Amino acid sequence: MPRPLATIVASGNGANALAAGMRILARGGAALDAVEACAKVVEADPADTSVGRGGKPNVLGQVELDASIVDGTTHRTGAVAALTGYLHPISVARAVMERTPHVFIVGQGAARFAGEIGAERARNLTPSTRALWVEKLREAGETPATIRRRARLLPVVRKTVGEERGTVNFLAVDAKGNVASAVTTSGWAYKYPGRVGDSPVIGAGNFCDSRYGAAACTGFGELAIRGVTAKTAVDRLAQGMPADMAARAAIGDANALDDAAFNIVVLTARGVHAAATNREGRRYAWLTAGMREPLTAPRILVRRSRARGARASR
Repeated sequence: MPRPLATIVASGNGANALAAGMRILARGGAALDAVEACAKVVEADPADTSVGRGGKPNVLGQVELDASIVDGTTHRTGAVAALTGYLHPISVARAVMERTPHVFIVGQGAARFAGEIGAERARNLTPSTRALWVEKLREAGETPATIRRRARLLPVVRKTVGEERGTVNFLAVDAKGNVASAVTTSGWAYKYPGRVGDSPVIGAGNFCDSRYGAAACTGFGELAIRGVTAKTAVDRLAQGMPADMAARAAIGDANALDDAAFNIVVLTARGVHAAATNREGRRYAWLTAGMREPLTAPRILVRRSRARGARASR
C-alpha cells in the first residue's frame, strides 16, 4: 500500500501551531517530533488560558500542568502531572519517556526531574490569569490571603470549579507511516491542588498505535479516565470502524456516564480524521503536506438523549 500523506490533527485551539509540526514532517521528520513541536507553541502562548504559560491556576493560585506523549510505533510513552514552574511539560514528558526507566512522574518529583534535565523554567501565572483567579475567589467569598489560610479547601472548590476546562492535543502520521500523539493542559480551572485529569493518563486522554491510528480527548477528563476513551477509540479503529464512527461512539460512551462537556479527535494510520463533541460550536483543525494552511471544521455533534445513550447529528 502507498504510504500515507503526512497529516497533523488538533483540537481547535491548536490550529495556529500546526505549521510548526508540518515543517518537520515536510522534510521527512518524525511524527513524534512534530507533535511535540506543536504542543510547545501552545504551551508558550499566554493567550491560551487552558495550556502552559497563562493557564488558569488551581484554587490556591498555582498553575499545575499535565502532559503526555506517545510513540505509536514503539509504544513508548511519557507523562507528567501537577508540574509547576516549567514552561514545556510536553518536553519534560518526552524526557520521562526517553531518559528514565519510568512512564509517569508527578508533583514535586516531576519538578525535580525537570530541574535535573535543565528544562526551561517559567512563571506560568500571568497577571491576566491571576486577575481571573482573584475574581473567581471573590465570587466564592474568598481572597488570596484567606484561601491560603484555609484548612479545608473542598467547600471552596465546589464553588470555583465549573466547565472552565481546556486542553490542546495533536495527532500526527508521518511519511513513513509512524503515528504519534501529544496532549498538554493546565487542567480544570480553580481545581483542588493535585487534581489530575485524563491528559497525562495514557489510554484515557491520549493513545496511539501506528498500525491503526490515534485518539485524544478534551473536556471533562474524569469521563475519559472512567471510559479509557482514547484507547477504546483506537481499539475501534483496529476493529475496522471508520474514524467518524469511532469518534461518535466515544462521545456516546461519555454521554451515557454524564452530561458534562466532552470532545475527541481521531486520526487513522492512513491519515483519515474526524472529531466529535457533545457541545455546540466545537471545532477541530488539520494540516496535510499538500496544504498551504490549516483548515478547521465543526466536530460531529452527538447529543445526549434522556435515556442512557445518545443520538448523533451533524
